[in-house]
Amino acid sequence: MLKSVIAALLIGGVSFSSFAVDKQVLGQTEMMSVSADGIVFEARMDTGAVNSSLHALDISVAGGSATKMKDNVGKDVTFTTFNEKGEKQVVTAEIVGTSTVSNSQGTETRYAVKLPIKFGDNTRKVKVNLRDRTTMDYKLLIGRNWLKGKYVVDVSEKKFIGPTADISIVESGLMFDTRIDTGAVENSLHATNLRIKDEDKENMENNVGKDVTFTTMNEKNETVDVTARIHSTSLIRNAQGSEIRYMVTLTIGEPGQEFKVDVNLRDRSKMTYKLLIGRNWLQGHYIVDVDM
Repeated sequence: MLKSVIAALLIGGVSFSSFAVDKQVLGQTEMMSVSADGIVFEARMDTGAVNSSLHALDISVAGGSATKMKDNVGKDVTFTTFNEKGEKQVVTAEIVGTSTVSNSQGTETRYAVKLPIKFGDNTRKVKVNLRDRTTMDYKLLIGRNWLKGKYVVDVSEKKFIGPTADISIVESGLMFDTRIDTGAVENSLHATNLRIKDEDKENMENNVGKDVTFTTMNEKNETVDVTARIHSTSLIRNAQGSEIRYMVTLTIGEPGQEFKVDVNLRDRSKMTYKLLIGRNWLQGHYIVDVDM
């Protein structure tokens, strides 16, 4: 999920000036390693932890361990680590310190080493606490010492989507090759042959609350009739002037991940894309990457 936070803010409408630096966005978990060619962990981002923490077993201090753990600082330590898939790696690093942690189980002292934590093309060498994380879901925990200055964490887990995407409309049973448009407030769907029972042809507002049946078509010329409830109208201004469109609620999204959202209906016969996705579908769910 590595991307510029500036790209993420395009949807939210936050000013670029709100941030002094361009930081990269991470999700709640990311795939990382503790060496250039080591095993890959599904690492948990933990902004509550000062230092990062790694699962470590069979810890052995070179030359033998002193009675007090702090007297081993400066020596090399070798240990075995496992990722979530059970893949094993043996690591040797210099002990740079110890830390004493108090929790519900009592007090525990751990060795700290410096390790190069690699994420994509980026590597940061930071202090990492060693502990037995056998009972924990995540074997590598990333603390503030790795995140600081370069990364922000987005716990909303927004997904990335490109300038076009295959989008499903559940009520139609069709897939659309869809234009993703952050410049549009609303979604817009190709709709012709609108039929409204007891339609008021003079005043569109009087048709709010009535069912409308319309014909839609995707880019493969697959055609179907859809019925939905008109819940409002929308005044749309564009280069051709302004027009009022009916608004309905449909279930739209990537296959298997659809959710209900408002859509305006218009004749898009002359347009390449029969479904346009606007900010009301994207906001809170997606970040748009035009390079995808």
